Amino acid sequence: MASLKFVRANVYKHRIRFIRPLQLLPLRNKSTKTDALLSDVNVLDLTRVIAGPFCTMTLGDLGANVIKVESLDGDEARKWGPPFVKDSKDSYYFMSVNRNKKSICIDFKTGEGKNVMYDLARKCDVLVENFVPGKLDQLGLGYKHLSKLNPRLIYCAITGFGPTGPYAKKPGYDVIAAAMGGLLNSTGEKDGNPVKPGVAITDVTTGLHAYGAIMTALYHRINSGRGQKIDCNLFSTQISSMINIANIYLNCGIEPQRWGTAHANIVPYQAFKTKDGEIVIGTGSNAQFMDFCKLINMEILINDERFKDNSARVKNRIELIKILSEVISKKTKKEWANIFRNATFPNGPVNTMKEVFDDEHVKAIELVKELPHPDAGTVRVVGPPTLYSTGGNKARTAPPTLGQHTRDILSNFLGYHGEKINNLFTNKVVR
Repeated sequence: MASLKFVRANVYKHRIRFIRPLQLLPLRNKSTKTDALLSDVNVLDLTRVIAGPFCTMTLGDLGANVIKVESLDGDEARKWGPPFVKDSKDSYYFMSVNRNKKSICIDFKTGEGKNVMYDLARKCDVLVENFVPGKLDQLGLGYKHLSKLNPRLIYCAITGFGPTGPYAKKPGYDVIAAAMGGLLNSTGEKDGNPVKPGVAITDVTTGLHAYGAIMTALYHRINSGRGQKIDCNLFSTQISSMINIANIYLNCGIEPQRWGTAHANIVPYQAFKTKDGEIVIGTGSNAQFMDFCKLINMEILINDERFKDNSARVKNRIELIKILSEVISKKTKKEWANIFRNATFPNGPVNTMKEVFDDEHVKAIELVKELPHPDAGTVRVVGPPTLYSTGGNKARTAPPTLGQHTRDILSNFLGYHGEKINNLFTNKVVR
């Protein structure tokens, strides 16, 4: 037994796969493989709007073959405009979270469409969906049914409130989860109204949680040989993202205040007005505060008893911020940026999007990518933020037009013959 355990341990260590049951291995489509970290992973994407598409786009950036299944009308985010792509009905909102995917349109409420879905599920490693809990079960496309067709399938459901509890059937969008999960109540100017973040941050964080969970399940499958069901939801993700605010309330019963750009527990740590905009400055230690005071020629503050440490600075916040604001207002953002270029404390201007993409660092790291698009000619996207020394994490293809790859997927991925494909089009099962 000891020698068998040794052999198995070494087999797994070197990722030799022949010991898995052959009948559980999904077929691979060689034409879709790329030289990337997830090039052998096929993803069936049944998501719309933001959270789910952001998750599957992240998998696609790593080389996964992502098949985006849309209704005959398409992902509703395609219509979230203006602005729209030139000569297209697709919004740039949709374009932001759907690169590196292939689009196929299937009416899977029909029997023929459902059979196409079954064939896709048999060949895919991962399925991601964001339907209301129970909806796909009613159609025979839920985890219980599909896991029987493909026991290795990793099925990730992204919902507003999760599969159980009083809110399970409640529709959930980013701003609703942000409101109910405490984010809006803690965001905004002091004594002002609650403020929604400028982007759907709850959707994005939920998509990242789903991506991480899928990667973990893929790793677990190496040893177990089996898939599993994953449930991610906006509401739970938002509450877990409240970190210190949630923890302070749970342990101390203290409700948060709204601080604008300021920090409840660190001073100074906020935006200050300059001659031509704002700059954010944060000093998280006494050493950083000393450096800051020296660079703005206010060394006198260093030995002031009111500001001797962070606790004192928090207590005397109003006086300190008034002094600092007067000093910072005398120069421009660019002037302060030059003064603070080698500072030990974090700082940065409050940029417009033009200033973001004109920034020398953003240009130097080549974060913006250009991709060919059938309607626009070329579209620009913000590429993946994470770098890998091997395998790549890339924006490879532009977001697909509606049903752009239907025939390709049916023919080259599923291996359907021409007559069968034509019948599916004729019967309006696919588009």
